[in-house]
Amino acid sequence: MRISRLVPPAVGFAALIAAACTVGVPAAPTQEPTVLQATPTVETGPAESPAGPAPTPEPTARRGRPTPVPGLTPTPTPTPSPRSQSDEPPPGFRLPGWDTDLSKHSVPFGEILSTGLPADAIPPIDSPVFAGVADAPDYMTGQAPVIALEINGESKAYPLAILMWHEIVNDETGGVPVAVTYCPLRNTAIIFDRRVDGATYTFGTSGFLRNSDLVMWDRQTESWWQQITGEAIVGELTGARLGFIAAPVISWDDYVAAFPLGKVLTRDTGFSRSYDFPPYRGYDDPDSSPFLFAGTVETGLPPMERVVGLVINGDSVAYPFTLLDERTVTNDTVGGEPLVIFHVGATRSPFSVRDSEERKAVGSTGVFEPLVDGEMLIFTDQGGAIVDEETGSTWNILGQATDGPLRGTRLTPIVHANHFWFAWAAFNPGTTIRTAEDLDG
Repeated sequence: MRISRLVPPAVGFAALIAAACTVGVPAAPTQEPTVLQATPTVETGPAESPAGPAPTPEPTARRGRPTPVPGLTPTPTPTPSPRSQSDEPPPGFRLPGWDTDLSKHSVPFGEILSTGLPADAIPPIDSPVFAGVADAPDYMTGQAPVIALEINGESKAYPLAILMWHEIVNDETGGVPVAVTYCPLRNTAIIFDRRVDGATYTFGTSGFLRNSDLVMWDRQTESWWQQITGEAIVGELTGARLGFIAAPVISWDDYVAAFPLGKVLTRDTGFSRSYDFPPYRGYDDPDSSPFLFAGTVETGLPPMERVVGLVINGDSVAYPFTLLDERTVTNDTVGGEPLVIFHVGATRSPFSVRDSEERKAVGSTGVFEPLVDGEMLIFTDQGGAIVDEETGSTWNILGQATDGPLRGTRLTPIVHANHFWFAWAAFNPGTTIRTAEDLDG
């Protein structure tokens, strides 16, 4: 059975564009994508001819058992989830080029959709090249969105303009092996610790989706991993989970102010891509619809509304960006734990062309424990500045006190999601949506 290559109308499918190294929008599809419910034959013939020079060859998958990394604390492996006994692969089920153990899986195969592209057709970055903030390339401008990471005193920024085209960066920061991931279809920017049970893994893009979310694969066991949850869902490592690392999406200006000695991922990726022209441009229009999503969108918010999503002590809560746009500071309690959300509104959308008039501001957030030395702080907005009532210190989007008696103090970050509503709700059904009345009443 041929697996169709589906292209989003008026947006462009990053997988096809990345594989072909083109900028234009391909033609609309004539077939639907195929889910893994039968015995598929994945077509892996040549992609469309590129408009420019031939792209750099994609990296070869590295196989073989991973080796433990001495001196590093591994992420514990939870007890694997039992696989569905009622969803056995059909007789003779095989995927060309894959050595994945299909006898182990924690989700029905019918939920996994193939784009028709082979592994790493959207090429991850395995040898990232960085520049210092002082020597940053000219294309790094003001409100460009970056994922900000700091571990053990080392800080790095990963521009979403690059991740739009690659989706995964295998890196090491502060001595910790990390996977920096971004799924444009869900606007999910997540960083993981690449260690599981003492072993370190490298990740690629599988060519599969589930609930419109990137399914990653590790090159050591060829298990498949759900990006939004960090859980292995098919293969030898089924049930294992990667550890999340708090890393917010902020503007380049805010990153530079906070980390003047930091580094930024450059476009020296080894691939020819049009990084100023996002392949999914316009996808985050509030009136658009989720692409390659067959589930039911929970009511309460438009599907493409951005939300801050949190799960604390079993309580799942979402804060719409339309609510946060009206306030710089949100003090709240979730799962019995206090938290504070900082919001600044200038960070630009990664779904529009760099420096174009269409580039809209969508804002960025930070979520923290409002505690310093065990003492609770209450935060307020004073003329656009984030200030705590107890000491009058001023704070930035990264939870750093930049002025006042607490200058130099850092709040403890809380891992949170800045996703589209449909993306968060699909994996967190029954989420409570916070309203102004909840917060002010």
